[in-house]
Amino acid sequence: MLSADQLLDALLERAHGVTETETVSVTDALGRVLAAPQTSAITVPPLDNSAMDGYAVRAADVVVAGVRLPVSQRILAGTVGSPLQPGTAARIFTGAPVPPGANAVLMQEYCATEGESVVINKLPQPGENIRHAGEDIELGAQVLAAGTRLGAAEMGLAASVGLAELPVFRKLKVACFFTGDELVTPGAPLLPGQIYNSNRYTLTGLLNGLGCELIDLGIVPDTLEATEAALARAASLADVVITSGGVSVGEADYVKVAVEKLGRVEMWKVAMKPGKPLVYGRVNGADFIGLPGNPVSAFVTFCLFVRPFLLKRMGASDVLYRAFVVQADFAWTKPGVRREFLRAQLQANGKLALFPNQGSGVLTSCAWADGLIDLEVGQTVQAGDWVRFIPFSELLA
Repeated sequence: MLSADQLLDALLERAHGVTETETVSVTDALGRVLAAPQTSAITVPPLDNSAMDGYAVRAADVVVAGVRLPVSQRILAGTVGSPLQPGTAARIFTGAPVPPGANAVLMQEYCATEGESVVINKLPQPGENIRHAGEDIELGAQVLAAGTRLGAAEMGLAASVGLAELPVFRKLKVACFFTGDELVTPGAPLLPGQIYNSNRYTLTGLLNGLGCELIDLGIVPDTLEATEAALARAASLADVVITSGGVSVGEADYVKVAVEKLGRVEMWKVAMKPGKPLVYGRVNGADFIGLPGNPVSAFVTFCLFVRPFLLKRMGASDVLYRAFVVQADFAWTKPGVRREFLRAQLQANGKLALFPNQGSGVLTSCAWADGLIDLEVGQTVQAGDWVRFIPFSELLA
């Protein structure tokens, strides 16, 4: 068996990004991966502008508090004022360009109007409350690097420099199917021995959240012939094929056998809990990843291994999750022979609580938890110990 680190390294070595690109509007760019760096054709802000509602002045005109200055003009955001004459003030609003000659803006809370004049009740400092031209973005600066996965902030940044469209890599095509004669689609009645197919909805949710082009081939009967046919079809349609179930050593586990018949298996089994029976291989040019059938095992192995692999295949440059050291509010006295990932919740006191049932079939633990505690082989925990914690915000976004 590979260790978790060995598996992740090996998967990332085999993850070759798509090369085909397309151009999309910024409004449609959420979750896409940028194919080329983007630079700014403007400075941001384009002019010195006011950070506050108040009065623009020359600092040299206000040598003591209480100075009265005539108000020579009113400058709204989106308009450009005239040069400020010495000994005068300009009424100015947030975002409005600072008039030439002014070198400070006093907040209106420090000023009092008297007819056509204003009394300045605080000594201004040169540069006070002025946002200078180009202080955010300089002309020609790179604002977004190739390989950036575009979120709301990146979309806003692109728009702030006037970009209406962005070059992105095409969506990664991922086909899924699910094996198990015991599986039933929600909405249908359950017969004795049957269970609802939760993995289909967990994995399709995870894949849609990544922005993949999902090809859902549904439930496949537990026969070698049906599994081969589904695998061949999936590999012909997609860049990556993902399954859950059928990758262990049971008599009715046909997925790994089908991969070996139609392609090749390159990795099998990972020394972790939950999630030991995981397969990676290649089928007709497509990557294949077979996840365990247990719901928690499928969820955890997808988050830790499949997500980074798919992000790299999508062309993203930042694919690894981050872990943080957090204090435990529980005891774990059962040293494991495999690396373990425990479902935990961050409490109001800043410490981690453990879900009471860590079984690989207990999907409620994943919905309840905020992330995974990463325990090394043989590691035990006492309340107050500091543990490695991977929040779901690092694994699901």
